[in-house]
Amino acid sequence: MKLMVKLRVKVGPKGQIIIPKIFREAYKIKEGGYAILEPEDDKLILRGIEDPREILMWIRERRKRVGGREAKLGDLAKVDLEEEFEY
Repeated sequence: MKLMVKLRVKVGPKGQIIIPKIFREAYKIKEGGYAILEPEDDKLILRGIEDPREILMWIRERRKRVGGREAKLGDLAKVDLEEEFEY
């Protein structure tokens, strides 16, 4: 479902935004639930999900792409983040 509505939202002091009810309902984003936030070029994509198992699948796929190991402090010091987050 694609809504043809644009709304301006205010960003709070901790970077939080309130997702308007029309979007939460349309994209199945529920209080206490989960969503996936993905960077893409000059935008952020927020995806609502119904089943937390979808998050686990996304994480597993992502780990395969980055080598499948746990990150350690300092690992990103030598990483080009623009290249890292290219999908």
